[in-house]
Amino acid sequence: MKNISIETLKVSTPIQLNNIPTFIDIETSEKKKEKELQKIREKLSKLQDKMYAHNKYGVLICLQGMDTAGKDSLIREVFKEFNARGVVVYSFKTPNGNELEHDYLWRHYLALPEKGKFSVFNRTHYENVLVTRVHPEYIMNERIPGINSVEDITPEFWNDRFESINHFEKHISSNGVIVLKFYLHLGKEEQRQRLLRRLEKEDHNWKFSPADLKERELWQEYQTYYEEAINATSKKHAPWYIIPADNKETSRYLVAKTILEELQKYTDIKEPELEQEVKDNIKFYHDKLATEE
Repeated sequence: MKNISIETLKVSTPIQLNNIPTFIDIETSEKKKEKELQKIREKLSKLQDKMYAHNKYGVLICLQGMDTAGKDSLIREVFKEFNARGVVVYSFKTPNGNELEHDYLWRHYLALPEKGKFSVFNRTHYENVLVTRVHPEYIMNERIPGINSVEDITPEFWNDRFESINHFEKHISSNGVIVLKFYLHLGKEEQRQRLLRRLEKEDHNWKFSPADLKERELWQEYQTYYEEAINATSKKHAPWYIIPADNKETSRYLVAKTILEELQKYTDIKEPELEQEVKDNIKFYHDKLATEE
């Protein structure tokens, strides 16, 4: 099995998405990938238990990608060994009425992980600089002072949003939230094949929407804006990782491997030690329980 360094996936210098492959051959079988993923899942589960006991860090996993990139199945397969109380998944849809009464980051603050827990954002706060750039008319729903028409939305507006997101992520990381962001880099032809499968398999028909085809027509615009957003917001405290997503098993393995290796860098994460008085009396407590009638 080919060893892939997670550093080769991390965005540390400006990238061009059309120069990054959407498929990577890790030179092993699908069965072997699943076995390796299972090993990583078990390690992540134990690490999550330790983080819960340590109670100082939360983990925010951000997943972005074009339709059919495999976000839902990745979440299911990567986090299936977690204690259900230790991970919460949020799928951010079109903002509702209550959410539109607040700034665009408000609902994301509410979904941040508690200490010792994981939050997984299935689509994220980056929708506010991706979908809204492709469809700037959506910004009008936010009723922002000074933005009275789409023509008022200047390049500076988007740069300000990038800065706001950078400040948001810097603030939460400074307060114990480990931020890891993944772009599932799907090829246009692979998306076409996956959409066709949704239409051809009756039990998958429910996943298809005519809107998928309309958004597909805007593929290049999305690629351009993803590239700009990633380059503007991949920081040491909140890095982006570009994950080749044409093969779902490979992308799941690479995301899980990245999460594990990044969290293992936090060597201060340890289970708390018992107070000395309790440690000194362990045998007493054990004997008391063992002889209890």
